[in-house]
Amino acid sequence: MKYILVTGGVVSGLGKGVTASSIGLLLIACGLRVTSIKIDPYLNTDAGTMSPFEHGEVFVLDDGGEVDLDLGNYERFLDVKLTRDNNITTGKIYQSVLEKERKGDYLGKTVQVVPHITDAIQEWIERVAKIPVDGQEGPADVCVIELGGTIGDIESMPFIEALGQFSYHVGPGNFCLVHVSLVPVLNVVGEQKTKPTQHSVRGLRGMGLTPNILACRSTKALDENVKGKLAQFCHVPEENIVTLYDVPNIWHIPLLLRSLSFFLWPINVSIISSVAREPALKEWTVRTKVYDTLHKPVRIAMVGKYTGLSDAYLSVLKALLHASVACHRKLVVDWVAAGELEDITAKEAPDVYEAAWDLLKGADGVLVPGGFGDRGVQGKILAAKYARENNVPYLGICLGMQIAVIEFARSVLGLHDANSTEFDSETTNPCVIFMPEGSKTHMGGTMRLGSRRTQFNVPDCISAKLYGNVDFVDERHRHRYEVNPNMISQLENAGLSFVGKDETGQRMEIIELPSHPYFVGVQFHPEFKSRPGKPSALFLGLIAAACKNLENFLHDNGHVRKSVTNGMSNGHSMVKAHINGGTIKSSNGPVRGVYSNGNGHGHGHGHGHSNGNGHGHSNGHGNGNGVHLEGSF
Repeated sequence: MKYILVTGGVVSGLGKGVTASSIGLLLIACGLRVTSIKIDPYLNTDAGTMSPFEHGEVFVLDDGGEVDLDLGNYERFLDVKLTRDNNITTGKIYQSVLEKERKGDYLGKTVQVVPHITDAIQEWIERVAKIPVDGQEGPADVCVIELGGTIGDIESMPFIEALGQFSYHVGPGNFCLVHVSLVPVLNVVGEQKTKPTQHSVRGLRGMGLTPNILACRSTKALDENVKGKLAQFCHVPEENIVTLYDVPNIWHIPLLLRSLSFFLWPINVSIISSVAREPALKEWTVRTKVYDTLHKPVRIAMVGKYTGLSDAYLSVLKALLHASVACHRKLVVDWVAAGELEDITAKEAPDVYEAAWDLLKGADGVLVPGGFGDRGVQGKILAAKYARENNVPYLGICLGMQIAVIEFARSVLGLHDANSTEFDSETTNPCVIFMPEGSKTHMGGTMRLGSRRTQFNVPDCISAKLYGNVDFVDERHRHRYEVNPNMISQLENAGLSFVGKDETGQRMEIIELPSHPYFVGVQFHPEFKSRPGKPSALFLGLIAAACKNLENFLHDNGHVRKSVTNGMSNGHSMVKAHINGGTIKSSNGPVRGVYSNGNGHGHGHGHGHSNGNGHGHSNGHGNGNGVHLEGSF
């Protein structure tokens, strides 16, 4: 096993996660198998109880792990399925050590940070690195490890010490350290300054780790004299210093690293040369170039409560982007703060209220993502009502589905106090209720989490067609509340169709409004399985409907829905497809089918490429700032 460690210096937010993902993508494109580990030095056991304002979105894995959003980057770039153990936190490490101490595993010794905590970190890395994540048997060839935070942070010290020991343990031929640092340009003089990076590397070396490669973030490529200065003072060969300068979108980063011959060092030194080859990134390159050139927009109104921080909805944004590229459209996201659609805002800030509604009414489609708490709920209900009554394409995810059910019950059934018990425990018409198996005393890890099966009980519904006329799909969940099964018949009699349910038939998973061009709500989170070359089916439906092209799209995708790889010659599909209760076996070729409605031998061979482009930007409202989906890296 070979290990590539990615660390960061000077400031946070430099793009260590994207850099680590890009390195992994290059290695996979060279014919190697790759796994990833993210180390987060915080004391939380996982990211599940953190506010999106604090830490961005919580990414959910198949096994129910609630993890850092960087693992979403890894899955999207590498096309793999990670586990909860691929996210290491200080809380997990200390918890495991203390459990051993209580059991007496340390035989009465004094338990200390060194060696017990540092040993536990190394053992965890070695154990998890051997777990296959690409659907094949046996361990991967390379494990890419990202150390969260910035060199010098107090909370990361035990991990740095452990990784220093680990590099010695596995040997220099099996360990490569990539240090991502900042080379700022002062506007006053216009000169690239190397001192911050020098200090960062000096601190790293002082803690027992020596970088093999410097990846320098800057607004433009490093000048040759700057590279020479960094090589001299950081003790890194000049040919191992690369510039990660600002690019139009992050899909350029693997191409940038490849063009700078970055991949040669870890492959030639750390990997058996007979296994590796020149990176096969033709599809990735084509998709990236096309992405930069399309200009015909599709506007999606994102109605949520965390609109001031795009990372809170990162996977949703990526899924929208993947779908818009596949539909030949430039994605424009209009951020609508849900609270600004409410009547109270009309009284307190009429200009803000009017601007929010102008954004909503100017959109080609409406998306209400998941969330918790009652802030902005009435605004989301109003957005769902507007989309339903005006035939505007609508996709509600998790809470967005529950909101749509509440709005339908109020407006169509006339149940004016219809609500969720999450927001009103005394409502006489509880459309959404707390799940019986949920815990009301413990928050962390107690929701309905991870991959669950959804059965289609209406074969010719739009959702089933988008998935390729399959019998069921496996998607990821994260919720405590569900649609009240006792109200289903009443809602269905009024025209709302529950086209997807869980295996028991008691838990509602997908709703549709048959009389509407595209009004879909799902209890699960389809965004977590969307990939650049394999967009989520329901997001494709939203974008196609927003472009007024859904019927043609469904017709063109009629019998076998094709898929592309993630831009790598050995890409693998991430979503299982099923026909009449059986799993579609994918081919062993370079491109694998994701969905099929064939009735024969059950093989779904994918072929094709992603065309179209979606260079995204957004018009902000609420905090006064637009958010670039894929701006400068």
